[in-house]
Amino acid sequence: MRAFRHLLANNLVANITNFTVWFALTFWVFLETRSVFATGMIAGLYLVLTAGLGFWLGSLVDHHRKKIIMLGSSLVSFAFYGLALAIRQSLPESALADVSGAPLWLFVGLAMAGVIAGNVRSIALPTLVTLLIPEDRRDRANGLVGMVTGIGFLTTSAVSGFLVAWGGMLYTLAFAMGLTALVFLHLLFVRFDEPRPGLAPGEAETPRRVDIAGTVRVIAAVPGLFALILFACFNNFLGGVFMALMDAYGLSLMEVQAWGLLWALVSCAFILSGIVIARTGLGPNPVRTLLLANLIAWTAAAVFTVQSSIPLLAAGCIVWMFLGPWAEAAEHTTLQKVVPFERQGRVFGFAQSVEQAASPLTAFLIAPLTQFVFIPFMTTGAGADAIGDWFGRGPERGIALVFCLAGLFGVVVTILAFNSKYYRQLSAAYARGLSPDAAVDPG
Repeated sequence: MRAFRHLLANNLVANITNFTVWFALTFWVFLETRSVFATGMIAGLYLVLTAGLGFWLGSLVDHHRKKIIMLGSSLVSFAFYGLALAIRQSLPESALADVSGAPLWLFVGLAMAGVIAGNVRSIALPTLVTLLIPEDRRDRANGLVGMVTGIGFLTTSAVSGFLVAWGGMLYTLAFAMGLTALVFLHLLFVRFDEPRPGLAPGEAETPRRVDIAGTVRVIAAVPGLFALILFACFNNFLGGVFMALMDAYGLSLMEVQAWGLLWALVSCAFILSGIVIARTGLGPNPVRTLLLANLIAWTAAAVFTVQSSIPLLAAGCIVWMFLGPWAEAAEHTTLQKVVPFERQGRVFGFAQSVEQAASPLTAFLIAPLTQFVFIPFMTTGAGADAIGDWFGRGPERGIALVFCLAGLFGVVVTILAFNSKYYRQLSAAYARGLSPDAAVDPG
């Protein structure tokens, strides 16, 4: 546990560093260009790269020692941040304020590459939970991982805002390079036993490559595991609604300063959730816990915008943030038990790619759909005539209706998942432990 706590702390600082660059880059680009298109492209670029590189990063984790991979992640991030800083200092301000110019996007690309290099840690850390933590305590360890994510999320927005205000991307990148070097040096002195990367029992010797086909066979060998990943993908698909519309809805009810403060406060629920999981665990069946968490979260999503109310909005956000780590910890705990350790990096990377691919798709679709369909529908259209007297009218109520419908859809799908054969199969597979079939790569 001592080594694991050091790894958690190391990952916390690395996450704060990398996500501070991402947030600060978004803030700075908007202030320099006043272009919503540019900030949207940055968010889309991050999500697309995260989804597309998950397979490859997972293979790196499986084929190398986890500590070496995390050290390499810090070195690559440091190098890209250094290149971005060199571009920032060598070009005039006007060149980096032109959305149509190559210098701005070269700078953005280098900075984002540094952030993306840190994503390998989110795949390596769950495999280290498997390696370092006894099976009966992994659910609690995964709760601590969720808590660390919450602390990073809470800290990042404030730190990035101050850095941009004080010194723009110069201060941000200098801050990032300093902390990245600190993380690298600290990790050098973290000691833990780690076996040489090898093959899963029964797995044929193959070149060290991405091997998507082999990973798919391992997942397919565990009944219901594909359904779990697709269910998480579906949740992210609906979660894209929140990514696209939450700020617009919150800012329609309050001033930007109040919205920022409210979001910082409700983010504490993320940390509290991790603490509770670390103390209580997830119960004997994490798959059931995952579905229960989603059922409650989607029920809250269906009602928290039913009226224009700041307390109702805050309550809904708290429920959503509190239950998120339960679902993630339950998924990780299940994968850690039913997937061979030698394959976990690729399976976690596969899950990350599949699950993350859904959010940008929804975000890109839901914004124009809300703008051109639901807002007119609840402002002067049939919706305003039919339910406007109690639901309300206007653009804000159009956004609210999207949240209600997404929540109801999520409740229906979660109930169907609860009653599916895949839920029963995966629950049985978890109770049995590692399936002999899952350990064999038929190829």
